[in-house]
Amino acid sequence: MRAFYSCLFYLLIPFIIVRLVWRSIKAPAYRHRWGERFAIYNKKFPEHVIWFHAVSVGEAEALFPLVKQIQQKHPDAKVLITTTTPTGSARVKSVMQDSVEHVYLPYDIPSAVNRFMQCFKPLIAVIMETEIWPNIFASCGEHKVPLYIINARLSEKSACGYQKIPALISPALARVKLIAAQTQEDATRFIAIGAKTETVRTLGNIKFDIEVSSDIIAQGLQLKADLFNGRFVWLIASTHKDEEIIFLEIYKKIKQKIPELLLVIAPRHPERFVEVKKLCEQHQLAAAIRTSNEGCDQHIDVYLADTMGELKMLYAAADAAFVGGSMAPVGGHNILEAAAVGTPVLFGPYMANFKEIAEGVLRADAAIQCRDENEIISAIIALYADSACRQSLAEKGKAFVRQNQGAITRIVDILNQDI
Repeated sequence: MRAFYSCLFYLLIPFIIVRLVWRSIKAPAYRHRWGERFAIYNKKFPEHVIWFHAVSVGEAEALFPLVKQIQQKHPDAKVLITTTTPTGSARVKSVMQDSVEHVYLPYDIPSAVNRFMQCFKPLIAVIMETEIWPNIFASCGEHKVPLYIINARLSEKSACGYQKIPALISPALARVKLIAAQTQEDATRFIAIGAKTETVRTLGNIKFDIEVSSDIIAQGLQLKADLFNGRFVWLIASTHKDEEIIFLEIYKKIKQKIPELLLVIAPRHPERFVEVKKLCEQHQLAAAIRTSNEGCDQHIDVYLADTMGELKMLYAAADAAFVGGSMAPVGGHNILEAAAVGTPVLFGPYMANFKEIAEGVLRADAAIQCRDENEIISAIIALYADSACRQSLAEKGKAFVRQNQGAITRIVDILNQDI
């Protein structure tokens, strides 16, 4: 079955290249460093690395505290972090700088995987969340590289899909030394698709072990003081296509009751910054751009955060935050950053990718879920009018994060056995 999969992957390469070209129209970074995606490198890298893989920005952000703990315990170790997306790549380079090596994960074809393994000769492989690559996993087994899937999650939909190809998935999972699942539901689903029961453990979600330095909080408060002129700041974070239109219309309605309201929008993908700016113009809303360092006096309606890596700081500058990806059927995004910073958190009905976190934070009365535009309007007006409610949400949010921490320590203790 894996041979058939590999042949099919090779046949799809021309279409994958076309897709890279297509994506590069809006995100030029996709047209660069193609050699890395085939494990063709123009420099020599260190061998015997501790290898971590995180698909994109969200997974990378969650991974950084774990990598830093490993580096503290093993200061002489050489660390490699692979990503799939250019935004993930940029975040690794920005946060970790020269303390780690970084390349794109190679495509899961035997020739590329073999070159990758020969180049880096990993001591251990640590894959974040739900990345099952049959040839990569098989190569780890052949080279006797201990393979871990950490912070593992598996939706019901994905599990059903994997169950249809057991001849491909079961052998791949047989190569995994440990699957550290986020929840018991995730653990059960991994076992259902072919993982051995003894290799699956529920160790919690490392996204709770978030780092928020006092410097970041201070920067956010300074931004609010310097540019936002005492206005009530409502941040919409990690928005996707079709979501900004919803919030721009809502803003117009709320603005009638809260004249000092300032809408801050931080789109999920940098290639959409220009698009969102045009949307503001089409809705006849005056927008200031983060990179222009413009102030936001009363004539400015929208502050567009056209930067990457500043979301925690923006949360600290906000009076309330709505986390995007949840008003369109995307599946939601991580609400824990806002909660950890101490910003009142709101989110929409589509939270399939963060189902357990959403349920937990609502049980703790530490966030507000809004099913439609009217509920968003009511929630923002209520939060504006009641500072005690905002403070209560903020404190409960921080407590919810603290109560669920510890997964990184548990995972590091296990990884240390093979480092």
